[in-house]
Amino acid sequence: MISEEQFQNELDLIIANAIREDIGDGDHSSLACIPTSATGKAKLLVKDEGIIAGVDFAKQVFQKVDPELQVEVLITDGSLVKYGDIVFYVEGSSQNILKAERLVLNAMQRMSAIATKTKQYVDLLEGTGTKILDTRKTTPGIRALEKWAVKIGGGENHRFALYDMIMLKDNHIDFAGGITKAIQKTQQYLKESSKDLKIIVEARNLNEVEEILQSQGVYRILLDNFNYEDTKKAVNLIGDQCLTESSGGINEDTIRKYAECGVDYISSGALTHSVYNMDLSLKAV
Repeated sequence: MISEEQFQNELDLIIANAIREDIGDGDHSSLACIPTSATGKAKLLVKDEGIIAGVDFAKQVFQKVDPELQVEVLITDGSLVKYGDIVFYVEGSSQNILKAERLVLNAMQRMSAIATKTKQYVDLLEGTGTKILDTRKTTPGIRALEKWAVKIGGGENHRFALYDMIMLKDNHIDFAGGITKAIQKTQQYLKESSKDLKIIVEARNLNEVEEILQSQGVYRILLDNFNYEDTKKAVNLIGDQCLTESSGGINEDTIRKYAECGVDYISSGALTHSVYNMDLSLKAV
């Protein structure tokens, strides 16, 4: 994953772009009927159940819109919430609370859904030693929020983007002329460019696992669309030579069985691309 500084920069860009997109030259609905001097208070109300996520992000949004807005947090990120819970109160300029409302809700509803689904997967893996990973199958423009939500739900982050880890998948391997050539070319590229990036190599079958193991310096082998039997065989072949990761259509019904094969990680795009937003609302008090 990227550094904390890079991650914060991503969040700042998300906030700035969302404000530009939603407010433009002004919230004319509020400007039309609410005095500039008016102050008020609102609460973040839960109308669903699951894991709440995005509270700290909401605080950043309010701070960006109006540094004088005061937020009183009652329930923190990662907590289990139920219908009727109040997560926080925000108090200050009524116009500015309304400016921030939609961005806060959009972000928290999606982040909470992702955190909730991640927690379900984490619970299914309990006791196995296998960790759940997200993927790059995220909503364009808000990847940082979605990966943050995975962490809040108890999962782990895979690479953030194309630039912070090498991942040699089937197309890379085929275009490069095979597994060994792809690894050799990658290692030469890293040396020449003075980059220190971990290398993950995808295997489509046991023969490819054996070929990958002939090369040194591979951080993790991705076992893509392996069945249970071949996953167990691959884990035994690999031993402690590098880490292992299973992927490919793994869901709530199969994740435990793959974990029991002994892999270190299971990656799932479903954490971020197949969720239903948590029902939240911001209500004036």
